[in-house]
Amino acid sequence: MAKLFGELFFKSLFFFWYRILFKQLKNLIGFHRTIINSFTNSTTQFNFKYQKFPSLFHRSDLNDHTLIFDVENTLLKTPSLFPYFMLVAFEAGGPLRAVVLVLLYPLVCLAGEKMGLKIMVMVSFFGIKAESFRVGRSVLPKFFLEDVGSEIFELLKKGGKKVGVSNLPRVMVESFLREYLEIDFVVGREMKMFGGYYTGLMDESRKTIEHALEHVQEGKGCSDMIGIAMFNQIDDHEIFSHCKDVYVVSEADKRSWQKLAKDNYPKPLIFHDGRLALRPTPMDSVAMLMWLPWGLILSIMRISLALSLPFKISTPLLVFSGLHLTSSIPNNKNRENGKNHGHLYVCNHRTLLDPLYISFSLQKNLIAVTYSLSRMSEILAPIKTVRLTRNRDKDANMMQNLLGQGDLVVCPEGTTCREPYLLRFSPLFSEMCDDITPVAVDSHVSMFHGTTAGGLKCLDPVFFLMNPSPVYTVQLLNQVERSCSPSCPHEKREHECERESEHEGVHSRFDVANDVQTQIGDALGFECTKLTRKDKYLILAGNEGVVSCSTKRSCE
Repeated sequence: MAKLFGELFFKSLFFFWYRILFKQLKNLIGFHRTIINSFTNSTTQFNFKYQKFPSLFHRSDLNDHTLIFDVENTLLKTPSLFPYFMLVAFEAGGPLRAVVLVLLYPLVCLAGEKMGLKIMVMVSFFGIKAESFRVGRSVLPKFFLEDVGSEIFELLKKGGKKVGVSNLPRVMVESFLREYLEIDFVVGREMKMFGGYYTGLMDESRKTIEHALEHVQEGKGCSDMIGIAMFNQIDDHEIFSHCKDVYVVSEADKRSWQKLAKDNYPKPLIFHDGRLALRPTPMDSVAMLMWLPWGLILSIMRISLALSLPFKISTPLLVFSGLHLTSSIPNNKNRENGKNHGHLYVCNHRTLLDPLYISFSLQKNLIAVTYSLSRMSEILAPIKTVRLTRNRDKDANMMQNLLGQGDLVVCPEGTTCREPYLLRFSPLFSEMCDDITPVAVDSHVSMFHGTTAGGLKCLDPVFFLMNPSPVYTVQLLNQVERSCSPSCPHEKREHECERESEHEGVHSRFDVANDVQTQIGDALGFECTKLTRKDKYLILAGNEGVVSCSTKRSCE
């Protein structure tokens, strides 16, 4: 009986697994046939409509067509979108939101491409005020430009009209594509809002696609539309179904592309904002967030050393803490010639610490005049700082009085500039009738920028000193002699300066300012521009960089 029961049990078990395995085998065979049929149909369609991307370079009629390209999968070399959402989370939402995004990154990877994108959008945008969101214009373009493939960009320039299609929120990519790459139209996802704040959800309507089709069918390059996309991403954008031909970009194509050089940017990137100096990949983001509390402690220690100890003692201690200072001072820097007034040092503006580092280099106290300085920075500054009023007559008299008290440092750019460019120098310093020493200043950071246009300026020195090993370079250049001698009485100096202006014209003071700007630019390898403080703040912050002004002249 037991033997019969055992045989029945094993037979039942055998038939149970046989049915399951046979059923799965039938499903697998059917699935395989489906895949073969789909592949055959796709291959037939590919031969009919889709073509390999390299063959697009041989077409000479692109100027008569509209080129529609997938931004993430064809224009950008890096496939990961995490760094861009990390920038939005950190710059627009703060460190806590950035921590949440990093912690959810494993879930983003497991959820798949579409759901992972929605998670990152939700974390990065939820609760952000739409009116004050400027990260897409002031922060992201720099990082997008550094990831553009040179080959595809050169090809896009040949098109009659260019349309960028993206799954990212439009507020993230539109400024980068329109202002820096000169793309005619951008098709992106619209963000839903409630009460002026982003809800973290994207609109799925087709209105944007319909509007894009109406736009590309007008004007130059409207005869036919040519699509550029990856083969497995074509179905993500309905607009590609309206293209006559679609050229498929492979991963091998993207790997062979070179990154677009800065010299080839259609519009130079002069202004950008934000605290992060590194590209926040997942690993770099984890390292940065882990360093953040330790960097804050290190910054407080460095500030305490600079405030409490003399230059000769604090300088080596600050170097030991990781601060690097390179100085180049000519032998004639201390030429006084019996003059009873101070010396004027004119430098470009990289951070609020420029005058302090010049003081460290010269090993003496200086007086710093600045156009904008937070109350916190003014209190903590180890050297005397004076705030200018932006009224030419008052500021000129103030600087003359300060020169009678000692050496003076001024940054005529009026605001900081991170990139290798010099903004227009205000000619006010050239009217002081003193010998002028140009000072070329440069700084390098690895993690945090020590400047901001839209954030709290009182934290600028703190963020700069939070870097593990920030570097400052101070180079004193040859003195610029003024024709009016500062040793003569004040009334006579004014009379001679007025007479000089009558004979030489109003361009003399601007010539001196331009000469100093050129010397500093040549020493640093920076390009001189005519852009001003107003231009910077209008681009980055949407204002003129002043809180209030009573007259137009006081704001200039």
